[in-house]
Amino acid sequence: MPSPNEKLGLIAGNGKFPFLVLDAARSAGYDVVVAAIKEEAFPQIEDRGAASVHWLSLGELSKLIDVFHREGVNRAIMAGQVKHKQIFSAIRPDWRLAKLLLSLTKRNTDSLLGAVAQVLADEGITLEKSTWLLEPLLGMPGVLTHRAPSEAERRNIEYGRTVARHLAQHDIGQTVVIAGSACVAVEAMEGTDATIERAGQIMASLHGEASTLSRTLTVVKIAKPNQDLRFDVPVIGLRTIDVMQSAGASCLALDAGKCILLDREHLLDAANWAGIAIVADPS
Repeated sequence: MPSPNEKLGLIAGNGKFPFLVLDAARSAGYDVVVAAIKEEAFPQIEDRGAASVHWLSLGELSKLIDVFHREGVNRAIMAGQVKHKQIFSAIRPDWRLAKLLLSLTKRNTDSLLGAVAQVLADEGITLEKSTWLLEPLLGMPGVLTHRAPSEAERRNIEYGRTVARHLAQHDIGQTVVIAGSACVAVEAMEGTDATIERAGQIMASLHGEASTLSRTLTVVKIAKPNQDLRFDVPVIGLRTIDVMQSAGASCLALDAGKCILLDREHLLDAANWAGIAIVADPS
């Protein structure tokens, strides 16, 4: 339990993930200081009962540190998506972030966020696991929906995990989309939902002609090897189910204990209604 008036920093990206962390932290007794990323965070974060909310640009690493020091924050959580392409496009890095970017030998998510975490640690701010307060939302082992994967979907999952693990070793992406044990799409900077949409478009174009591939898609989303749970944790939300249904995907496979299910009950209800199987397998 936190001591009275103990503060916890929340670096908020987009989506509902930051809201869940904020609610859980407040329920646990923390005063939450939100550093909301202007390019990503939802404005409703201001109405969630945080002790204070500070808006800063994605490139303002020094301002982030100053805010946390001023507020007396020495522990923080990073939650919510920051689109990879956003990091390398329109942001204007301050001197501290520019120095960090120039020091990187690899420009992938692990390298960048790991370096940010180290800068925060050097300033006396410990970055905690983003799943720390949300254990009940992690997908536990087993079939999570009414319908279990079919034999064909299981073959897709087995093949998809092999492909995804090779990609994840290089921090390319965490999602692959499979049909008939063939890889239709892999995730890079665009994110899971856009990858699934692209797979649906590819399959639609194939089936405008004769095709030997099954029309049904299987989505496999894994954690990286030695996944750093402080950031970039796999997250699935209701939109993913909607996108899967539109793309013709019938099955979703996750790594057990390493993927957060947002709006879990509604998500599973939506998957059951759409006939989509969701399974969480040990990594």
